[in-house]
Amino acid sequence: MARLQDRLDAIRKGFEKEAPPEALEVMHRATRDLAAQIAQQPGLGVGDSAPSFRLSDQDGNVVDSAELLARGPLVLTLFRGHW
Repeated sequence: MARLQDRLDAIRKGFEKEAPPEALEVMHRATRDLAAQIAQQPGLGVGDSAPSFRLSDQDGNVVDSAELLARGPLVLTLFRGHW
């Protein structure tokens, strides 16, 4: 079985072969910007509390972390999707 990184690299290369150059520039710029932001802000450590947030779920409904935490422990899963 291929490593995840190998599979992701193959998907990226396939996309880059088919995508228009202007779309690639947008994608690469967004990737650079995101990497710069991540480098400036360290992630949470073990036992740290995450900040409150409001996000849309898979159906477009806004979900508030404070409302969920009022009902009990919260587990957050992020799914990027496949496009």
